[in-house]
Amino acid sequence: MNILFVCKYNRFRSRVAEAYFNQINTKKNIKAFSRGVIRGDYPLNRTEVAISKKCGLDISGKPKGLEIELLKKIDLIVIVADNVPKEVFYTTFKGRIIHWRIRDIEHGDGKDLIERKVKRIMAKVRKLLKILDKESFIRKIQFQKKKAREDHLNRRK
Repeated sequence: MNILFVCKYNRFRSRVAEAYFNQINTKKNIKAFSRGVIRGDYPLNRTEVAISKKCGLDISGKPKGLEIELLKKIDLIVIVADNVPKEVFYTTFKGRIIHWRIRDIEHGDGKDLIERKVKRIMAKVRKLLKILDKESFIRKIQFQKKKAREDHLNRRK
């Protein structure tokens, strides 16, 4: 399964989600990526990078914009941002979309607010992993029940 975390410019929110997801995810078959709907070459905010690092996350690097080729490989899109409507993906993506609506950092926001946003995103990522684990468990049980029914029917023949 491939998950894409999206925000407006891929400068903060989606990068935090990707970094934390890939840090705590133990399932080898799930990989997270992050992109911005608007390709921007703005440098990352040093305060946001430093606070993320303080929280144990490396969000360094260059912002990346969406590519159609990547979208073709994605199973789930998580729109981290409040300023990216999910309708943006309706014509290009047929998979599942989750919308978290986390507000962007604005000029002048203090370090405490930035840290709270990092921690809020981290909490949402943990919750997402629990949901994915539960859904995986349910699919496994459904598969086992189906297989048991088929085995039972085959023995009756």
